[in-house]
Order: sequence, then structure tokens, then C-alpha cells
Amino acid sequence: MIVVAGEALIDLVPQGTGALAALRPALGGGPYNTAVALGRLGSPVAFCSRVSYDGFGEALLDRLRETGVDVSPVQRGAEPTTLAVASLDADGSAAYSFYVEGTADRMFALPAALPSGTRAVSFGTCSLVLEPGASAYEELLRETAARGVFTALDPNIRAGLIPDPDAYRARFKSWLPSVSLLKLSAEDAEWLGGTPREWLAAGPAAVVVTRGGDGLTAFTRDGGEYTVPGERVEVADTIGAGDTVNAALLHGLAARGALRGADLAALG
Repeated sequence: MIVVAGEALIDLVPQGTGALAALRPALGGGPYNTAVALGRLGSPVAFCSRVSYDGFGEALLDRLRETGVDVSPVQRGAEPTTLAVASLDADGSAAYSFYVEGTADRMFALPAALPSGTRAVSFGTCSLVLEPGASAYEELLRETAARGVFTALDPNIRAGLIPDPDAYRARFKSWLPSVSLLKLSAEDAEWLGGTPREWLAAGPAAVVVTRGGDGLTAFTRDGGEYTVPGERVEVADTIGAGDTVNAALLHGLAARGALRGADLAALG
């Protein structure tokens, strides 16, 4: 079982140009997308979050169930679902404005236990920024790692949600001793201001940096550096692309029996 911990929300995606273009609601959130992709790939997966009782929340859970995701760890609340309003540039890259005050996912509380058979837990995105839930997810990360469970982190930076960038960068560094696999985009890496080798020295067994259409590079603690080119596709938009890479990495590592830090570090 791979557990994905983090927010589920609704992306409002423009269907035309201009500030008043019609918006299409789409099920989303970085961790949510990762859980759905893992389910579609056939990995045993559970989602650990807090989801609203509103119509959006019900739709989010319905999609998880349809894709084979275990929703038993999901907490529920009367608070509304978080909304993320996307804007797309000419190449389909997305930026976001968020409506997060008093929403359900940020009220996440530390669970008493994770599903039996949990082999890995994946964290990331808004859930590690918005309090009080961020502290609960952080505690879950540290507790999980302390028990020897494989942990993955995709920070998936949303700068507009981070009021104190330097404080967040320091907090990010404090997570690294508890992280087995760090996956992030080249843009995230630039914003965080570090290097894969610096992050590897702090704890992870491997760091994977994605570069959109140019593919990705995996860095391992023994000095290995492995680059894979991107597949050429026609881009509609980039929403969920990095989350899907995250799921594919976890699925591939599980298939290779590498959901342990030592096994991950030994991969070629």
C-alpha cells in the first residue's frame, strides 16, 4: 500500500482568454492527482486527507473510489472545499490563485494510524504550507520516517501561498532527514535555492528533478546522475503533469522492490 497524504481541491480552469473567461471545475490538488494516477497504474493506494461534505468533496471522493483508491483514511468536515483558479500561458503552463480560508483540507489532523501494509507515504504541495494542517502533515512525515517507512516529498511550490519564503526554505531543509525520495521541478529547485547534492547530503537516498518536455534527471547518494528524455506530446496544459510523474516514480519503485532507502540508493 502506498499512502498519499495531502490536499484535494477543485481547479477552476479557464476555457478561453481574458480575466472573465468561463471556468471549468476540475478535480485536483497535487497529492490527489498522485493518488488517482497511482490507482490508474494499478498500485494499491490510499488517500489520507480531510475532505468537505459539500458537492465538490463528494465528487472528489467518487473519483478516488472509481480509480481504486482506498478512502478509509480520509477525514471529513463541514468546511468548504479549497478552490484554485488557474491561469494558462501560451505554452500551457499553469499559475494559480487560491481560495483557502477556513477550507476543509487545511483542517487535517494527525491520524491515529495508517492503513495496514503501508510501505510508502507521499507528501507535498499546499498541505505542507497551510496551517494548522501543515504541522499535522509534518508530524506524520517525521513519525512515518522514524518507523522506517519509505517517504516521498514533492514540494510543488505555490509561491503565492507562502508568506515567508525564507521560513519555508528553512522548514523544507528540516524535512530532508525524514525523506527517502525528493522529487521536484527545476522551477521548484530554483525557488528553493539548493542543489540535488546538497539535498542528498541532508538525508534523501535519491533526488529527481523534472524539466517538463526535456525529461528528468535522477541523482543518487553515491554520485550517480541519470537523465531520461521527455516523450514528445501535444500539450493541452501542464496541470497535474508533475503529480503524474510522482505517481509513476512511486509505482516504478514499488514494481522494482525499491521502496526502501537502501534499495533506492542502490539502483542504477
